[in-house]
Amino acid sequence: MKYIIAFFLIITLGSILAGYFLDVKYSEKLIGFGVVGLFVIVFPLFSYYRWKNKDLKDYMITKENLDKMREFKDKN
Repeated sequence: MKYIIAFFLIITLGSILAGYFLDVKYSEKLIGFGVVGLFVIVFPLFSYYRWKNKDLKDYMITKENLDKMREFKDKN
C-alpha cells in the first residue's frame, strides 16, 4: 500500500512541477490535475493506510479518557 501511495505522490508532484517548468499550452491543466490527484487520490489513501486498525475511541474525549488524563496529571 505504501508503494502505491508513493507512486501516486511522485506522479502528482511530477505533474505539478512539469506544469510549472514546462512551457506548453496545457501547463495549467497539469498543475490542476496534479493538485486534484493529490487531494482526491493520495491524501485519502494515506489517511486510510495510517488509520486502519486503530480504535477511534482512543482519540475521542470521553469520561474515561478524561479520568485517565487527570490520573496521569496527578501522578506527575
